[in-house]
Amino acid sequence: MYLLDSNICIDFMRGELPYAYDMMRNSSPKLFKIPAIVEGELRLCIEKSKQPEKARWLVDEFTLPFEVVPFDSKCAHAYARIRGELEMTGKKIGPNDLIIAATALANNAVLVTNNVDEFKRVPGLSLECWYEMEWDG
Repeated sequence: MYLLDSNICIDFMRGELPYAYDMMRNSSPKLFKIPAIVEGELRLCIEKSKQPEKARWLVDEFTLPFEVVPFDSKCAHAYARIRGELEMTGKKIGPNDLIIAATALANNAVLVTNNVDEFKRVPGLSLECWYEMEWDG
């Protein structure tokens, strides 16, 4: 399973990730999911948009095929462990990124992000950066 970070979702909606389009089109839709906090970040884009109706349509259309993965008790346990480890080593990450990382770890998912420098601080987190992949389309 792949969890999509908000930067991947936003750039996909902008048409800036042809590799992501091919990857998702040629795979089972059930492979790709969105953490609940990422849905929140996408919906925040609507609130801040100068064209909220257009933004709402884009976000609704983009998120429609994806299951939203909730932040549940399993994620809360992962969150506490990750935050404790990072604080003890002085390698903190942003609060939303911490929730995203915990959701990915708790669900044994690969996190797809362009924010590799931030997320690579999280021990055991599997990452993919689709910006670095070759596209031959």
